Amino acid sequence: MKRNIINIICAICMICGFTACKENTSDLNLSGNCMIESITLDNYQGIIDLATRTITVRLPEVYETTAMKVTSLSISQGAVCNIRQGQTINLDAAKMIRVQNGDVILDWTVRVLHDEARIRAFILNDIYQGSINQEARTITVYVPATVDIRNLIPTVTYSENAAITPASGSAQDFTNPVSYTVKNNSAETVYTVTVIAIDKPKALFVGSAPTMNELDPEAREACLWMLGNVEGSLYTSFADLRAGTLDLTECKVIWWHWHVDGGVDGHDVFAAKATDALETKNELRAFYENGGSLFLTRYATNLPSFIGVTGDDEWTTPNNCWGQNEDGAELCNSPWSFRIYDGQNGHALWQNLIPGDNPQEVYCTDAGYHITNSTAQYHIGTDWGGYDNHNAWKERTGGEILGVGGDGAVVAWEYPAKEGKGHIICIGSGCYDWYSYTLEAGYVENFHKNISIITKNAFNCLMK
Repeated sequence: MKRNIINIICAICMICGFTACKENTSDLNLSGNCMIESITLDNYQGIIDLATRTITVRLPEVYETTAMKVTSLSISQGAVCNIRQGQTINLDAAKMIRVQNGDVILDWTVRVLHDEARIRAFILNDIYQGSINQEARTITVYVPATVDIRNLIPTVTYSENAAITPASGSAQDFTNPVSYTVKNNSAETVYTVTVIAIDKPKALFVGSAPTMNELDPEAREACLWMLGNVEGSLYTSFADLRAGTLDLTECKVIWWHWHVDGGVDGHDVFAAKATDALETKNELRAFYENGGSLFLTRYATNLPSFIGVTGDDEWTTPNNCWGQNEDGAELCNSPWSFRIYDGQNGHALWQNLIPGDNPQEVYCTDAGYHITNSTAQYHIGTDWGGYDNHNAWKERTGGEILGVGGDGAVVAWEYPAKEGKGHIICIGSGCYDWYSYTLEAGYVENFHKNISIITKNAFNCLMK
């Protein structure tokens, strides 16, 4: 029996051995090359990268790419291709070219790259954001009068593959306007940068941090936008306001956008955490009562109750508040929105927004954006909160409703100017968010642009 088993094993081994030694033949033709040796589109030469099998065609900054002619094409001998010389192709997006030689197939990607020569961002000393006019090719930067403009360091963001003179990071004297030249192949643009030192700002972004750079990322992003888009605007701290270091005689608006990881849940928590702001409430109240306007967003919407805007009742602060930590923000799998309150579609705050499917909705985020959903709103209902309905909220607070959540909660509101006092706009919706700690692969910004549009609308309204 044992010998039979051994014989069987030997037989199997012999069969396997013969099988392994048998010649493996194939009819596949794998000897052909599938190279794109050269290509021109509209007589513009393609730059071939063999490592990535990509072809880049450099074009002038403004050039129509929907119907580009293949003016020449050279591929490996014996190969065939899915495009031909003389053919017209659309290169508004990258296009795949397939080359086949026998049974060998290679795919190549052809794309166009416009020779853009633009400055996209200009920041001085990592603090002062420049306002860029692309049509006029001018950049204006406002700095406090205490800043020495003879020695400022610019950080410049400019077009891919371009070069800039003077170099980004090189200290400059901005006593007089300075010209910056951006060159990119066939494109060249000259920008004139003017730095204006102001001692009487027209608008302020306020926070507890001594400088803008020390703000949390959410507030810093909002502040950077303001400095680049609101003429004559500066950052200041609550301590500076208390010390009276700024001349506010020409200041129209103070913006406080306040983020706290984990949220600020109601009156008592606000009073405990907003100590710096409340130590400045006399100065803020005087500014408001003398006609200055306030833009209050996120948890800063608690402030009006503490500076007499809603009468003597401090307990008129938002009654339904929450939020997440910035580094653990929630992923938006689709656009987030809130609703324009009935009858308020014509309000200045909601003009020129990027529309979505529902014209009554204000769309604020896009899929792939991470949001803390930091919310300071008013719950409406007889179940709890002290506001049985919207009319009850209006009567108690003296405010006007601009936007509501899906359950009717008040998420955007205003206190119109009256009796010589200023105008206040408040946005407490969790959708109003400036900073995502990361963006998912493939993220495309569309509706999130509405955040800056809403904010610009608010400033236009408040600075009248």
